[in-house]
Amino acid sequence: MSFVRDVLSLPRRLSYADLIVFGILGGVMYWLVLVSREWSQALQPHTEIHPEFVYLPLYTLYSLARGLGAYIISLVFTIVYGYIMAHSRRGERFMLSLLDILQSVPIVAFLPELVLVFVFLFPHSNFGLEIASVVTIFTGQVWNMTFAFYHSIKSIPQDLRDASQSFHLSKRETLWRLELPASAIPLIWNSMMSMAGGWFFLSLSEAFTVGGKDFRLPGIGSYMAMAVEQKNIPGMIGAVIAMGLMIIFLDRVLWRPLVIWSRKFRVEELSSEQEGRSFVLTIVQHSELIQSLSRRLERRRREKAGDTVEAFVATRHQVEHDAFDIAGERKETPLRKAIGVAVLSIILLLLAYGVFRLYLVFTRDVTGAEWLTILGDSLLTLLRVFAALLIGAAWAVPVGIAIGMNPRWSHRLQPVVQFISSFPAPMFFPLFIFLFQAWGISIEYGSIVLMLLGTQWYLLFNVIAGASAVPTDLQEMFRSYRIPRASLWKKLLLPAVFPSVVTGAITAAGGAWNASIVAEIVASGTQTYSAHGIGALLMSAFSDGHYALLGAGIFTMCLMVFSLNKFVWRKLFALAQDRFALNV
Repeated sequence: MSFVRDVLSLPRRLSYADLIVFGILGGVMYWLVLVSREWSQALQPHTEIHPEFVYLPLYTLYSLARGLGAYIISLVFTIVYGYIMAHSRRGERFMLSLLDILQSVPIVAFLPELVLVFVFLFPHSNFGLEIASVVTIFTGQVWNMTFAFYHSIKSIPQDLRDASQSFHLSKRETLWRLELPASAIPLIWNSMMSMAGGWFFLSLSEAFTVGGKDFRLPGIGSYMAMAVEQKNIPGMIGAVIAMGLMIIFLDRVLWRPLVIWSRKFRVEELSSEQEGRSFVLTIVQHSELIQSLSRRLERRRREKAGDTVEAFVATRHQVEHDAFDIAGERKETPLRKAIGVAVLSIILLLLAYGVFRLYLVFTRDVTGAEWLTILGDSLLTLLRVFAALLIGAAWAVPVGIAIGMNPRWSHRLQPVVQFISSFPAPMFFPLFIFLFQAWGISIEYGSIVLMLLGTQWYLLFNVIAGASAVPTDLQEMFRSYRIPRASLWKKLLLPAVFPSVVTGAITAAGGAWNASIVAEIVASGTQTYSAHGIGALLMSAFSDGHYALLGAGIFTMCLMVFSLNKFVWRKLFALAQDRFALNV
């Protein structure tokens, strides 16, 4: 009731910005109504995708709703999982290894189970298929964001940690006042990259075949898939234009305001960087409705905090003493210990049973020759992954530093980079296949380029975020002493962005493994071009319904990814944290 009174007591004089706010709210409400109608429709055995251009705006709204829904789920997962992983000494290694493996598991490993489960749960409406599509896009978004948030928390300077402890901030207050602001810049930039990663598999998430049944959802991805199947060139161009307009809209309405707003969280005492401009931020600043409501809510928050501060101070030390021992760990009671042992035993038994069942399937349904093929294809894909990383780093590191360190370039090029990276690369695969044929390039080598189209942006966005967070006072110190540019790069810029490069390389490697399923086997018209690799093998097994071979390939890929993370990426990350992080 108090919130309702605050809204009713807002000023009656409304500016032009308030009228725009009301218009935006009305448009959002109408959009949600359209989406809810589509989700609640009866499930049809075959959904017709209309080729007329007049349907493209509606399909764009549907795809946008799925992408934003997946992003909201990804953001919640990122904060919860990343926070627990960064603060749990016991579970950090396991959670980090699990995250490394999950980001590398191809989307075809999730898709059949997701579709079958959600269609079974919601057999009479499109809701199950829509949720399956959203979760599929979620698997293409979440891992990059989670890694960025986790690495940001681990890289917080120790003096800021000490300051939060000296002010006796609780865990919730530390998260809200220190950890979330410290991770704002990399999280926002990686959110842009995650949205692009979700669009990468848009066609696969909106048009797929499972169990011999064709499932399609109206959207840009299914429209593009239909246009490719029918060789409808105007339809392909229309889908590309619709996708481009949606990306520009998201950049102007969401990402550019967030990038400008996040600059206030840079770790420095002063900044000579000019604040950027955004139409959305201008509307928010000039809207009497939003500003008045914000002031009232802030006033009520402060009043509430003032009423409870004495009780808070009086009970803080007693609560901490009761909840934690001197070492800072929770007290172990016999009941809690017994429950923990029981839960761990159940998990181990389930894992043992799962491993036993996998052993039976792999030894019965997968031959020795197939295992050798899986191993050889995995090694070939591994070489392509490293080649894509090296090529991507060769241009993304210098370009990312140049964009991140120059405010003017950042303002001008950030929308361009966002626009290019957000385009689903598979939309352009037929064009690259044509170029490969014209230049005599085999798909065995051309697939590296196709991988690079989707993975190089992970490196670029992380480097831009790392360069943007470098304090300007350090830059000005180097300039004031007239240190040569080569020394500036060697002594400051490259070491400062090295943790971001490692983060980008980890996520780019996972994206490359995932992208192999569409980069190593490409359909263009009536022909299919396939390279030798684990991605092509998995996609063929998925299409043929050879699920034992699919499981064996995924198991081998996970084992290889786990080994790489343990012996390569984890050591590089530890080196970045110990020697190059700005946390001293």
